[in-house]
Amino acid sequence: MAERKEGINTICTHFGELEDTVYKGAVSPLYMSTSYAFEEVAVKRYPRYFNTPNQVALAQKIAALEHAEAALIFGSGMAAISTSLLAFLQAGDHVVLQKTLYGGTYNLVTEEFGKFGISYSFTDGLKAEDFEAKIQENTKVVYIETPSNPLLTITDLKAVAALCKKHNIISMIDNTFASPVNQNPIDFGIDVVLHSATKYMGGHSDILAGAVATTDDYIHRIFHLAKNLGGSLSDYTVWLLERSIKTMGIRVRAQNENAQQMAAYLAQHKDIKTVYYPGLPSHPDHEIAKAQMKGFGGMLSFELQEGIDASEFQKSLQLIKSSMSLAGVESTMLSPTKTSHALLSAEERKRQGIADGLIRFSVGIEEVQDLMADIDQALENVKSNSTIKLP
Repeated sequence: MAERKEGINTICTHFGELEDTVYKGAVSPLYMSTSYAFEEVAVKRYPRYFNTPNQVALAQKIAALEHAEAALIFGSGMAAISTSLLAFLQAGDHVVLQKTLYGGTYNLVTEEFGKFGISYSFTDGLKAEDFEAKIQENTKVVYIETPSNPLLTITDLKAVAALCKKHNIISMIDNTFASPVNQNPIDFGIDVVLHSATKYMGGHSDILAGAVATTDDYIHRIFHLAKNLGGSLSDYTVWLLERSIKTMGIRVRAQNENAQQMAAYLAQHKDIKTVYYPGLPSHPDHEIAKAQMKGFGGMLSFELQEGIDASEFQKSLQLIKSSMSLAGVESTMLSPTKTSHALLSAEERKRQGIADGLIRFSVGIEEVQDLMADIDQALENVKSNSTIKLP
């Protein structure tokens, strides 16, 4: 008989809990101490060593969610990404990265890796052969992000994982946009899974955190660099994040449903030129997304018709917030050229396909009819005040 696996909401709610042995409370106790005993103890605990009681328990929950052996919690998504990459790269090594990436990751690689003697190549496309074309004798890591920020491109996890195993290369993925609810890359052969836990794991726009999930051996390697770089997370925020993850399954599924409806609504709207959402059959990677995702996520992007100002449109929104981050229970929009990808040159944004008027839409849990009404009134307001004649 096959071993029964707990469901996503059960894992979110119960895995990685700390038992309140004193008062029998229903939630994990919070251990705020930054100083622990060192004599006659099994573990010498210290926050920067990622091994306080709350840190260890939350790491167990995230490992279970990503079907991994182990995990670590960091102070931000970029702390998790930078530490994990540098744990497997040193002077003389080479890394291959997909062409569409979060701006912070792109900036880390292009501004900092040269200082460490690490070379890098960005792919020209997203197929396995595009990655293989960039592999060199000294390539140690292949790094992907799917769905990508902000164009929601999809990379074939199984194909990239197989390629990396063929060449004995570590495969890494930023799984933030999907969340563990919608996608578990380790099941497809990916080695290291990264998250900005600020986003769907936190889910309420009030926590900054990062996470990495992988094998015990790889976590050990990442930990040895992490303890020196010092990117750990305070135990109070760890406790808040554990609390937030309890509802991640139901939040993300509600956001999936809303985003699917909003993408379909925008795709047929006369004032919208293009919609980027892997859940739409018109998306070029829709079939790949169906094969590796359990849900298509709460993120989408779109472009307005010519003559409708993206900035004025966002200023006219009354319910949807114009805000820099994503994945909260509240719906938000932003312009990637002014925020998430502002550090990229105009030429690089063009190479990645990020238009100046692109709007990234993080769909929340509100009623979709209210979101649609807000978008309609904002569009009508911009058009009525425009000096350009619009349809």
